[in-house]
Amino acid sequence: MNDLTTIRPPSASVGDYLKAIWEVGGLDVASTKEVAERLSISSASVSNMFVRLREMGLAHYERYQGASLTEAGREEALRLLRRHRLIETFLLEHLGYSWREVHQEAERLEHAVSDGFTERLAEFLGHPDRDPHGDPIPTADGTLETDNSFPLAAATGGQRVRISRVGNEDASTLDYLGEHELVPGRVLTVREVRAVDEVVAVEDEDGETHYLGGPLAAALFVRSTSNEDDS
Repeated sequence: MNDLTTIRPPSASVGDYLKAIWEVGGLDVASTKEVAERLSISSASVSNMFVRLREMGLAHYERYQGASLTEAGREEALRLLRRHRLIETFLLEHLGYSWREVHQEAERLEHAVSDGFTERLAEFLGHPDRDPHGDPIPTADGTLETDNSFPLAAATGGQRVRISRVGNEDASTLDYLGEHELVPGRVLTVREVRAVDEVVAVEDEDGETHYLGGPLAAALFVRSTSNEDDS
């Protein structure tokens, strides 16, 4: 095993790219456009960094075909993802941050702390397996739980589902979902999925019906509660 205390980690900017490639593409290829949109930068800048990541042995890249992570790139991406999601959890549970605030604050802090700090933080938090948005937290050895959730819009009328995670970090989206308690763990009954305008109507456990437009419905990933009963 590598001694992390003797290895110089990649720069913050390199780390951000590796994390973005993983979040966009996972084990598959992430396009230049997708990563540019994720990081809010130009496609030209992304292409230049993809070349640099290839030279560093952290990514596979062919022009016009996007980039995928090498084993070394995946290890670094998951190391940063673990740190980021643990920091988010700490900020929410112990420092009074709202779930709309934790992402940007964790982005600032993740490059400023060590792996030793990360593991002490994990122990302090009781080794959580999910962050405040429901995303799985990689283990210390880089294992990431398989996510078998699906978009709310893919559910069918009458289906009972549990919100697994929120796949959108936009502040206004998080504000709306938080105010209406449409958060991970919440059980919903799908009343209608309308293809014509992409509105999904759901009823919560208090009997309140929510009409979610396309962007809000796309932000929610769910699991069928029948699968929970079968497990």
